[in-house]
Amino acid sequence: MRWRPFDRKPFEDREPVGVPRPPQRSRAERRNLMAAEAPILDEFRRLRARVPQLTGALAAGVDGLVLAHDTPGVEPDGLAALTAAALGVAQRMTDATGRGDFRELLVRGADGYVATYAAGDTAVLTLLAKDGVNVGRLHLEGRRAGARIGELVDAEAAPPRRSPVKSSAKEPKESSQSKETKPMPTRTRNARTTRTTANARTTTDS
Repeated sequence: MRWRPFDRKPFEDREPVGVPRPPQRSRAERRNLMAAEAPILDEFRRLRARVPQLTGALAAGVDGLVLAHDTPGVEPDGLAALTAAALGVAQRMTDATGRGDFRELLVRGADGYVATYAAGDTAVLTLLAKDGVNVGRLHLEGRRAGARIGELVDAEAAPPRRSPVKSSAKEPKESSQSKETKPMPTRTRNARTTRTTANARTTTDS
């Protein structure tokens, strides 16, 4: 295939064919997501203590936004962008094969592993490990950490709920008014009329 002179865009910067673009987030949503950086870093420290062969950890949104990172020697923005691209391909593969929603992705190189785990509905966790790591242990701790990070991120990304104080205060007033405006039952009137007519008949008969 010959190179076309008008196509000056590098191959690395081109968007993958058939991969859907992630939804663009507003500034407020991005600030809320990045507010979970401190607890995510604490989770990274505990994860490194449980899996000593880890060399890096990164939490990012599905749109490539870096939430928290501990990746010495690796650029976090580039890794988050590659994770978002790999996530799009993995989602298409699971959809095309009927495997359901994305859960995890494992890539092995000559010098170690790159594992990506789903972290809630809006984030992913990417772990870098040495070649001698126990893969079963890596999956176990990565899934647990992804679930905890997903809870943190989803809690920060969720919009605040309005307290229904005013509506609840109005309800008893309306119910009391409705009770006061209710008409009297007609049974008492009928009972009174029947009693008076019965008394009238007894007097006339006597």
